[in-house]
Amino acid sequence: MAGGTWTLQNKVRPGVYINVESSGGTLGAAGSRGVTAIALSLPWGAAKEIIPIVAGEDTLTKLGYDLTAPELLLVREALKRARTLLLYKLNEGTKAAATVGDLTATAKHGGLRGNSLTVAVQTNMDDNAKFDVKTLLDGAVVDTQVVANIAGLKANDWVVWSGTGALTASAGAPLIGGANGTVTNADHTAFLAALELYDFQTVALTSTDNALKAVYAAFVRRLRESEGKKVQAALENYPVADFEGVISVKNGVVLSDGTILTAAQATAWVAGASAAAEMNESLTYSAYDDAVDVAPRYTSTQIEAALKAGEFVFTPSVNRAVIEQDINTFLSYTPKKGKQLQKNRVLRVLDGIANDLKRIFESFYIGKVSNNVDGRALFRKEAVIYLDSLQGIDAIQNFDAQTDITVLPGVDSDAIYVEANIQPVDSIEKVYMKVQVR
Repeated sequence: MAGGTWTLQNKVRPGVYINVESSGGTLGAAGSRGVTAIALSLPWGAAKEIIPIVAGEDTLTKLGYDLTAPELLLVREALKRARTLLLYKLNEGTKAAATVGDLTATAKHGGLRGNSLTVAVQTNMDDNAKFDVKTLLDGAVVDTQVVANIAGLKANDWVVWSGTGALTASAGAPLIGGANGTVTNADHTAFLAALELYDFQTVALTSTDNALKAVYAAFVRRLRESEGKKVQAALENYPVADFEGVISVKNGVVLSDGTILTAAQATAWVAGASAAAEMNESLTYSAYDDAVDVAPRYTSTQIEAALKAGEFVFTPSVNRAVIEQDINTFLSYTPKKGKQLQKNRVLRVLDGIANDLKRIFESFYIGKVSNNVDGRALFRKEAVIYLDSLQGIDAIQNFDAQTDITVLPGVDSDAIYVEANIQPVDSIEKVYMKVQVR
């Protein structure tokens, strides 16, 4: 007996033709957040490429240090809140090296960390014709190979071998000559070009260079307005951006161990916290993790002036450093672009809707669903289910599925036009109380 699937009821042979379809549940949902990006000069790691670092992972091999090391301070600050850090090592640096007889060991990456490596070549205890070749980091063995000659060695996570012939015994030859090198603004431009290929929510610039701030601001503006990627940049003292895509960090904080972070350094945490904040979450009065004070402190008058200028300010509160108000630099309000877009919680909702509906359409509808009444109704249903889910988590309010979204044919035969009325939910930040005494 014949069988299979069917499109039209036009089969010739007797048989059972079955189409299996889903029940029409939503195909897409609100996308996950928590991805931030940063470019740094580092003493170890692959240069000129994006290195994803997931919160909680062991960074020793990738970055040369445990995450608690001072050298990874800004990596650690970003990952206090972020789920994933897209890290870019700006500096190529110089690779440390050591020579033992005819064997040369060269650090896998450029940078000062290579100078902490040592190579030891010792006769193998079980076979006098072979050698134990050990790579040590700060005196601890990180790799051991048992070989008869140089040709038998294989590169490891720390060194690359070169040379030919027999091995020469050595109690330990330290690698020397490693240097971090310099970084130019062109390296930041290369970072942004690489970053554009990834999905992320925020990017931090830990520099005080105004020329670089302008480059980063222009980058996020282009992604938001021309590429449809709703992202933000955290920059130090750059309220002149006057753009919802730029958060201007005015001051820094003091950590519990006494470390003072400047405003430029604090952008790493701000970017990570902003990326991790959910669509229904405001960072207003959220405490900076492990901070006990702010640096510098400002008077009430100065804080008010900063807020009016669109600046992101830390203020002291009971041995903590808290965010005075979760805002961005947008100030040029218009009838079509109102004051509410300066609030980052509101912006996260609107950005999330734009990013998610774009992702859902590209993944499940584009080129797959007919542009007719049924196809448009299907997409409308998808959008309604998605927006209802946002209302369920208090990201939006007063959404009426019957009246607040329409999906119509576009001008071209392959286009659709969508109108949605959305009211994002903000957080309570000001309480005005009248107390009447009798």
